[in-house]
Amino acid sequence: MDTVELHTSHLVVGGAALARQADGRVVFVSGALPGETVSVELRSTKKDFAMADVRSVVHASPDRIEPACEAWHRGCGGCDWQHIDPAAQLRYKAAIVHEALTRTARLVDPVVVAAGSVPPWAYRTTVRLATSGASIGFRSRRTHDVVPIETCPVSVAGVNAEITRQAIGRRSGGVPGSGDEVVIRTSIATGEVNSSIGHRPQVLHEDVAGHRLRVSLGSFFQSSPQAAELLVAAVAAACSDVDLASAHVVDAYGGIGLFGATVAANAREVTVIEGSAAACDDARVNLAGRTARIVEARVEDWKAVAADLVIADPARHGLDRHAAAVLVATGAPVIVLVSCDTGSLARDARILVGHGYRHDGTQVIDAFPNTAHIETVSRFVLDPSEVADAARRAT
Repeated sequence: MDTVELHTSHLVVGGAALARQADGRVVFVSGALPGETVSVELRSTKKDFAMADVRSVVHASPDRIEPACEAWHRGCGGCDWQHIDPAAQLRYKAAIVHEALTRTARLVDPVVVAAGSVPPWAYRTTVRLATSGASIGFRSRRTHDVVPIETCPVSVAGVNAEITRQAIGRRSGGVPGSGDEVVIRTSIATGEVNSSIGHRPQVLHEDVAGHRLRVSLGSFFQSSPQAAELLVAAVAAACSDVDLASAHVVDAYGGIGLFGATVAANAREVTVIEGSAAACDDARVNLAGRTARIVEARVEDWKAVAADLVIADPARHGLDRHAAAVLVATGAPVIVLVSCDTGSLARDARILVGHGYRHDGTQVIDAFPNTAHIETVSRFVLDPSEVADAARRAT
């Protein structure tokens, strides 16, 4: 592999720093920060760009720190931003979002604000680990090898206790295993622990924004209840001007009904659309006693009905044009989009603007400190002149 010295400019979607070679070719440098001079190893080269890893730092950013986790130094790929001071990570993430909305979505002066972060350590209540023989841990950087661990510094105590139990059990042959992954989830509210290996109950309960929610092991949940609280607060702020008491709220990709049960707790009516059977079962429990419909379907396949507010929390791939068209057909004056991938956010923003919506601000949340993962909550408002036409399309 070739080694070259480069000067970086800024961070881009995915968390790498952008640099340019002498011939102008763009290089995406993993492990670098803006304004650094680094010696890098080119791991892949294309006609217009190259990918590289930092081998040494010639001139360091003041935000660079030594990674604290010993597993990181053994090659663990779980936390790719441990070299960045946690105090600076949310600022960098907001800058990445602003650039993506400007360059990819082609928005003019988009409003992007840093809305908050969970603690940088001991925050994760759900982890997905890899297994190999008697080892349990995380995949190494750029390979499928397993880096063995017995505890993880970004995980809460209950998760770490279960990781330790399974690590010791595997070495002694006492923990049965199937497949090559293990999911562990624990509850801060109750202390319940679920694992995809073993015979423990596969349902636990967590408290978010004053509401107790049932969460099955097979259902998606945020990295922690603190992250869920931040997202609930951001979504609530994004629709604070909606009269929920008289509103029909569509909770698209609604999962266990997180936003339907919290933000829309006092709504006139809630429709949760979710493709996972396990999550739908949870949502029925979490929205019991409410005027709520749980629709087990893909958003793309749902027949739109008129709504006053849409909250959409798609998976990493985002809405795409098909799901966006369905949500637009509700005629909702406000769409609140929760995104866990900045690239898909930028693409979806452009799609929604093309349907007559105006981007009215994005809040950036750091639900995964020490990683490049970014959560955002964006508000899109339909021009009043378009509301009637959009509502007609929903009938």
